[in-house]
Amino acid sequence: MKSLEALVQDASNPEAFHSPAVRYTPQEQEVDRVMTICNGCRYCEGFCAVFPAMTRRLMFEPADIHYMANLCHNCGACLHSCQYAPPHEFAVNVPQAMAKVRAQTYTQYAWPPALGKLYSRNGLTLSIALAAALALFLILAVALKGNLWRTDLAGDFYNLFPHNLLVGMFAPVFLFAILALGLGVRKFWREITPATSGVSVNAPAATEATSSVLTLKYLDGGHGKGCNNEDDAYTLSRRRFHHLTFYGFLLCFAATSLATIYHYVFGWVAPYDLPSLPKVLGVLGGVSLTIGTAGLWHLNRTRHPAHGDQDQKPMDLGFIALLFLISVSGLALWLGRSTPALALLLCLHLGAVMALFATLPYGKFAHGIFRTAALLRHAVEKRQPNPVSPAAD
Repeated sequence: MKSLEALVQDASNPEAFHSPAVRYTPQEQEVDRVMTICNGCRYCEGFCAVFPAMTRRLMFEPADIHYMANLCHNCGACLHSCQYAPPHEFAVNVPQAMAKVRAQTYTQYAWPPALGKLYSRNGLTLSIALAAALALFLILAVALKGNLWRTDLAGDFYNLFPHNLLVGMFAPVFLFAILALGLGVRKFWREITPATSGVSVNAPAATEATSSVLTLKYLDGGHGKGCNNEDDAYTLSRRRFHHLTFYGFLLCFAATSLATIYHYVFGWVAPYDLPSLPKVLGVLGGVSLTIGTAGLWHLNRTRHPAHGDQDQKPMDLGFIALLFLISVSGLALWLGRSTPALALLLCLHLGAVMALFATLPYGKFAHGIFRTAALLRHAVEKRQPNPVSPAAD
C-alpha cells in the first residue's frame, strides 16, 4: 500500500493518472488528474451534471474530458466546497481546469481552425476592431454619396441601403457562420457520442436537455442559491444576467425573422414602429440585451481569477462587447430615426451586427451550442445503466 506522501505526490502530478497510450494536452491532463481525485471523494456529486457524468467513468479519455468540460457551467460551487482546493497539496480547482479545456475545444473544433486560434488569442481587440472597420467602411460609402447627415430620410434607412443590398451584404456572412458552427458542432458530437453510451437521442432526453438549457439549471449551484462570489457568498446574478442576454438575443432574432416574413410574405416594408410586433420584440430584446451584457461584463471583470481561465477573458469580453454594441446602437437607431444622425447610427449598428456574424463560430456564442450538445448527450447517457456500478458487468 502506498504511503500518504506517495499518494500526495501522485495527486499533484497530472501525468500520474492518464493513459500512456493516449495523447493529452496539458489542459486535458489537469482535468484528468482532478477528476480522478474527485471520483474518489464525490462530495460534490449532486452539484451539477459534471459529477454524475464523472461517476460513470474510471478513466478519462480526451473525449470524456471534452464532454465534461462543456457540461461545466463554471458556477464555482465545487471550488468553494472542495476540501482539496488550493492551498491544499492536491490543488483541485475543477472550474478553472474545465474552463481551460473549454477554450481548447472552441479552437480545436473551429472551422477553419486558423480563425479559431486568432480569435481565441485576440477576441476583444478583434471584435471591436472588426466592428469599427466595418462601420467606418459603411460611413465612408454613405458619405461619398452625400447622405451622411440628411434631415429628409424620415426613418427610411432603405434610402441609404436598399433592401437587396443589405441582403447581399449580410446573407453570405450569416450563412458562413451557420456553416462553420455546424461543422464544428458536428465534429464535437461525433467525438462525444461514443463516449456517452452511443445511444441515439430520444424525446425524454431532448425535453430534459431543452429545459436545462432554457432555464440555465446548472447555474443554481446545485442548491438553488446560485453561483459563489469570491467572498463565498451565493448569488443568482450570473444566472439572471445570462437569462437577460439569452432571451434578449432571441427576442431580437425573432423581431428580425418576423420582419423578414412581413417583407417577403405580406409586402409590408420596413421601417416598422410601435405597436407593430417586430418593433415590440426588438425594443424588449434590445433593453434586455443591454442590461444582460452590461451585467455580464461587470461580473467577468470582477470575478476572482481562481474561478476561471484568465486567458479566455478576451474571447468572453469580445462577444459581450459586440452584443452590447448591437443592442445600444439598435436602440439609439430607433430613438434617433427622425434625426440627421440616422445614417451614422445605422452604419454603427450594421457594422456591429456584421462583426458579430463573422465571429459567431469562434467566440463565446459557440460555447452555448457546444454546451447544449453536451447536455443533450448527458440526458441520453444518464438513462443508460451505469457501466461502473457494482451491478455492472
